[in-house]
Amino acid sequence: MPITLFKDTTYNLNGLVGDIKRGEVALPDIQRPFVWPAAKVRDLFDSMYRGFPVGYLLFWETGAGTGTRQIGTDVKQAAPRLLIVDGQQRLTSLFAVLTGTKVVREDYTEGRVRIAFRPTDATFGVTDAAIEKDPEFLPDVSALWGDAGRKKTVRAFFDRLRTKRSLSQAEEDRLDDAIDRLYDLHNYPFKVVELSADVDEEQVAEIFVRINSEGVKLNRADFILTLMSVFWDKGRAELEDFCRAAKQPSIAKASPFNWFIQPQPPQLLRVSVALAFRRAVLKTVYTLLRGKDLDTGQVSADKRDKQFQELKAAQEHVLNLTNWHEFLQCLERAGYRSGKMITSESAVLYSYGLWLVGRVDYGMSVQQLREVIARWFFMVQVTGRYTGSFESQVESDLARFADVRTADGFIQVLDRVVDDTLSADYWTITLPNDLATSASRSPALSSYIAALNILDADALMGTGKVRSRLDPAIVAKKGIERHHLFPKGYLRDALKITDTKQVNQIANMALVEWADNIAVSDDPPVTYWPAQVAARSFTNDKLAEQMRLHALPDGWTNMAYDDFLVARRKLMGAVVRDAFTQLRSSSYTPSYPQPSLASATTGNASTHAETSVLFSLAEMIEQGLLASGAVLMPTEPYVNVLATVLENGDLEVGDQVYETPTAAAVASAGSSVDGWYFWLADGPSGPVPLAHLASPQADH
Repeated sequence: MPITLFKDTTYNLNGLVGDIKRGEVALPDIQRPFVWPAAKVRDLFDSMYRGFPVGYLLFWETGAGTGTRQIGTDVKQAAPRLLIVDGQQRLTSLFAVLTGTKVVREDYTEGRVRIAFRPTDATFGVTDAAIEKDPEFLPDVSALWGDAGRKKTVRAFFDRLRTKRSLSQAEEDRLDDAIDRLYDLHNYPFKVVELSADVDEEQVAEIFVRINSEGVKLNRADFILTLMSVFWDKGRAELEDFCRAAKQPSIAKASPFNWFIQPQPPQLLRVSVALAFRRAVLKTVYTLLRGKDLDTGQVSADKRDKQFQELKAAQEHVLNLTNWHEFLQCLERAGYRSGKMITSESAVLYSYGLWLVGRVDYGMSVQQLREVIARWFFMVQVTGRYTGSFESQVESDLARFADVRTADGFIQVLDRVVDDTLSADYWTITLPNDLATSASRSPALSSYIAALNILDADALMGTGKVRSRLDPAIVAKKGIERHHLFPKGYLRDALKITDTKQVNQIANMALVEWADNIAVSDDPPVTYWPAQVAARSFTNDKLAEQMRLHALPDGWTNMAYDDFLVARRKLMGAVVRDAFTQLRSSSYTPSYPQPSLASATTGNASTHAETSVLFSLAEMIEQGLLASGAVLMPTEPYVNVLATVLENGDLEVGDQVYETPTAAAVASAGSSVDGWYFWLADGPSGPVPLAHLASPQADH
């Protein structure tokens, strides 16, 4: 006799809606947050109306006994008996329509799902202004099952229809039958497969994948969030509220909004888990939260409640706004100014977890933590310590504190790992090798820019501070751009180097101020560099400092291109090492202005993101942000030209080719303008400046 892990049963839609209302069946977001478009809900009702099958549902017994209550609620709420594993979108849509309940969409906005019905030909539609005015439609079918009820809703429909045309008794009976058939959908039968509570999450995930036609996969965080929906729904709601608030700045009250990360609930869940259980492998955490003993396999409700209480205590610290913003100051101290410089969100999250361990478990001061966590974050960010399969590495790091009893011990453990990782060989061999790339979001490149911030560097051949120009809350019309030290035109025409990855090597790029990038044009270094130096009144010491910070080798203008790249990578590594040495000093105090939220009244944080310091058009094409062949138009109505994006990232205007947006803009406008704001590209919501399209924080 084969072992069966399920039972087969049938529910009607009205029964399902009632069970959801009573809390017997839970509707958690076990899948990626997603609400069907209204058109798909319309098609679902059409299929049901026609008597077509619409698939079966997969439920999972929670293991919550009769009378089990959720933790942390003022009103003791019963834990649901069943979870919806497959069929969430269908049931959410049907529940929303039958009850008139608003749904929360992926962007956290709320709204009704309004479906219309035309009894004349049994046509369903998504309610819009035209349907609202058309008396042939019942504009919102929810009314049939709402407070007004079927009779009043049908009477109102006929009264409205008669204002348009006369009705025979036969037609009225036919229309009434059509509406009655729609109303009877609350008796529509659903086949339900109920999985036993003894089935573990791995089996549920496998079953889900095998029967789900859309190929959606469930992960460990999904299952833990599901358990929170069952036993601590308030905690899950708090996570989601925090993440929702982090998406937009607020001028009314303190909020978690910041320029580094817009966290998702599963990400912050990982931080809570790290603090509560010193765990990162979520399979183990899921087992603990189910109340299962890791040795015996026995499930205990008391053990489950105890574990959830620990998670609750940890989450209170994680969502504390003071903790959150004090931690983010560590990233500022480490030279990182915005999410544009962050290449690993896991580095941010688990650094926050360690910050909380120091603060909560070892009672460390904010100042102590700011110094040690800044060093730690710099290390994990530049080395990619928490990228890829990072869970084992995180658990290994958390386990280092098992026998640590003091704050000094906490600091010693972290600094020992940092010193062992950032060895002499790392600075002289590994980091220069990591810089041998053209990737614009390389951890090595971000660390070099962070180093320039720490060392208070000016832009090359400029007087403006790199760190001030990278303020994420300020858009500078004349900002810093990445400039090719060996210009693209010179490499192409004189050296016959056309490979984009070779031309755009990190070591061939320097941060210069806007006007300088225009002046350099396509001249070889041996021509433009003396002219640039002569145009400045720099002292010898000032010029030497500029060359040191921007990693320019002596005699670089006469070097072979490949030799220059190798030499500059080594010097860039030395600059990063110097900055990290300064970061190790307790006397180091960065003077960053606080990101301004004065313009937050627009409600769109993306408009304040810094221009594309880390991007070129070629890199935007490589990353799928811009298409080769795209046509750009100017923002100024008096400029009657269009620009075409070429495959290598150049811009073609008329019969002229320009290597940067600014060069093309200056030639087209006949005056000094910033090309990143002069040219508009098509975005999903309409034309946007290139600068906004290039920003990873932009909301498109």
